Amino acid sequence: MDKILELIHELGIKRTYVGYHQLATAVELVIEDENRLLYVHKWLYTDVAKIHNTTPACVERNIRTVNLICWNKGNRELLEQIAGHPLDERPGNGDFIDILAAYIKNLSLEKNILN
Repeated sequence: MDKILELIHELGIKRTYVGYHQLATAVELVIEDENRLLYVHKWLYTDVAKIHNTTPACVERNIRTVNLICWNKGNRELLEQIAGHPLDERPGNGDFIDILAAYIKNLSLEKNILN
């Protein structure tokens, strides 16, 4: 979880946003089971909402907010580097979560290969 939080912070998202922690939880859950990306609204947001004692609608809004912060005020260059290609438009929440989860998962795999 530390790597996820560090990455989110490097993207320019401050810890003061509720979505910061909810995004980290969403990324962690997707790393555990990437099938959660198939049903972002019905499955992923519901799981995150249960963990953070809120509603799926609040989770969706909070993650959208930090996604916008990253895109408009944050480190968009790092996001494009992580995505592995230029981004012509802001990714949707599901794509944003997917980009971060894939990057963290690949880091973990590389670290295991090198050790």
